[in-house]
Amino acid sequence: MEFPDQEQVDGLLENRVQESMADVQTDSEEHAAVGKKHIEEEFVGGSLAPAHSLWTTDARGSVRLRIEEGCPEEPITVHQMFKASVEKYGHMHALASKKNNKWEKITFLEYYQLCRRAAKSFIKLGLERFHGVAILGFNSAEWFFSAVGAIMAGGIMTGIYATNSPEACQYVASDSKANIIVVENQKQLDKILQIRDTLPHLKAIVQYSGQLQQKLSNLYSWEEFMELGLDVSEKQLDDISSSQRANQCCVLIYTSGTTGTPKGAMLSHDNITWTANHASRAGDMQPADTKQESLVSYLPLSHIAAQIYDLWTGIQWGELVYFAQPDALKGSLITTLREVCPTSHMGVPRVWEKMMEKIKQGISQSGYVKKKLVTWAMSVSLEANQKCMQKEEEKPLLLSLTDSLVLQKLRAELGLSCCQKFFSGAAPIGSETVQFFLGLNIRLYEAYGMSESTGPHFMSGPNVYKLPSCGKVVPGCRYKMANTDSEGTGEICFWGRNIFMGFLNMEDKTREALDEDGWLHSGDLGKIDEEGFLYITGRIKELIITAGGENVPPVPIEEAVKKELPIISNAMLIGDKRKFLSMILTLKCCSNAETMEPTEELSVEAVEFCQQQGSQATKVSDIIGGKDKEVLQAIQEGIDRVNSAATSNAQRIQKWTILLKDFSVSGGELGPTMKLRRPVVLEMYQTVIESLYQE
Repeated sequence: MEFPDQEQVDGLLENRVQESMADVQTDSEEHAAVGKKHIEEEFVGGSLAPAHSLWTTDARGSVRLRIEEGCPEEPITVHQMFKASVEKYGHMHALASKKNNKWEKITFLEYYQLCRRAAKSFIKLGLERFHGVAILGFNSAEWFFSAVGAIMAGGIMTGIYATNSPEACQYVASDSKANIIVVENQKQLDKILQIRDTLPHLKAIVQYSGQLQQKLSNLYSWEEFMELGLDVSEKQLDDISSSQRANQCCVLIYTSGTTGTPKGAMLSHDNITWTANHASRAGDMQPADTKQESLVSYLPLSHIAAQIYDLWTGIQWGELVYFAQPDALKGSLITTLREVCPTSHMGVPRVWEKMMEKIKQGISQSGYVKKKLVTWAMSVSLEANQKCMQKEEEKPLLLSLTDSLVLQKLRAELGLSCCQKFFSGAAPIGSETVQFFLGLNIRLYEAYGMSESTGPHFMSGPNVYKLPSCGKVVPGCRYKMANTDSEGTGEICFWGRNIFMGFLNMEDKTREALDEDGWLHSGDLGKIDEEGFLYITGRIKELIITAGGENVPPVPIEEAVKKELPIISNAMLIGDKRKFLSMILTLKCCSNAETMEPTEELSVEAVEFCQQQGSQATKVSDIIGGKDKEVLQAIQEGIDRVNSAATSNAQRIQKWTILLKDFSVSGGELGPTMKLRRPVVLEMYQTVIESLYQE
């Protein structure tokens, strides 16, 4: 792909942006002077499409926005948000891609122009209003151009997980009525070619990386695609963009299907633009005219967490986004982080765990003196950070010394030497991981939300931090706890401008998620303390109800086992409608660098655990089947310690077994964001589970 030089950037475009922004600024000033009632009246005739309900399941539908005193900002479309950013940050760098071992950067003005070119090409290919543009591949500048361009052209953008099977791709493309599918390479193209004949709405396929290996009708290289729409007029595109309304759908986020058929969560322009603005404020992200943030994009953009964090917040605040290599999660991420030195970084819990394992491995291979020094420095940091949780509290001098002499070097090994904000999301993070990073003087800020809440609804940040909570509700959003018990634990319910429009073509599922008053029911259990911090205690659907009627939340017990036993990778509690609880365990293993399949070889940490028990085991098969009595005895003792803290006998683990292979995305036990797919595991290991309950 060729990026235009700054001199080649169309002057006419710059004038158009200036004129448009003058209009937006005038509108803003007028709206600032009127009250909420008048704003709503004006929106009905102007910025918003007519709507009578808070939800819809129709891709062409519109919804009433939850505009109230806490969040009175004027609703804007994605296109309007981008134009405002070009006005402020136009000549600052926006995106950086590695080509021929060099980082190539483009500005926000160039970024905007390339999105417009993509939009015009989508129009030329016959993209119909409110039909899908599906994107299947790893993060790249072309992914961003396709996403924004699809919306500018009046389509609905949806990401497809790169790990999806052809059948899973077919479901999303068919459900979203995709007119165009953008694929990364031949591997992803092959999936679409297998299902092409089952997609009646499909008009074209575009491949954005690598040479086309075959000439097929309606298959285009990226270069060919970007040339297609050159004869589409600027006015035609502007007319389509300006006809869009903030309360109409522009993005589909498909749930990963951990509990059944994937559901397409419909997100409006206002969902995207409002959340990009407000959630990032809660995380203390800075606008580029104050201090430009930089980050590395590597998590799946089909998931709401990465999409909000990398793409939409990047546009809103003028961030510089570097694209990692496609093998980032196979090991190259840290190399990229070291080159880029981002100011902010987000990971799912498994990414933070992998970093923790890498540092632990480095420490274990160090000499005696260095090992002692690092262990001491980390204990100083952990203790100091646990004592002064609030930002305003002064940190002790000893921490400053150990940080500059020891810990800073460890953070630099991870590429986090310049990083000031560290976020974790998409799944609950274990306390062991949080404590380990506190030992590196890194506070992991946990965010909590759903696809249906456009990402974060509660957030931790530099000014809102308390362990082991996921922070406070994002300003402008609300929450309530439904069906609380005597201890104040109940189902967490959401309200705000970030709440989705509904599930595409699924009225029953939408009515399950949204109650009659429009509150989104999360399905998660939690409690709020007196300061407003949220603590997740479990998930309603994950609750195990034993044969004796005892309600058991599995996650706290599973986390306790992993904390007691550093050899354990995954622990899953079993016992629904059973007489007692049992548990299936997997051991920490090395992964195949190419396929990411877990191997039989134990990880460094697991081998260390075995050696501490007097065992020489290096493989899973050395341990299971009663072969390694020392290790099995140590695991039983760890389970016993967890059982000793159980609130009742019904919450004790009576039996357990170790599986030969660790869970993985490729194996199907974990979803794309490393979340445990409990129904899948129950089905896959049904025989193993039944054996635990045979007398």
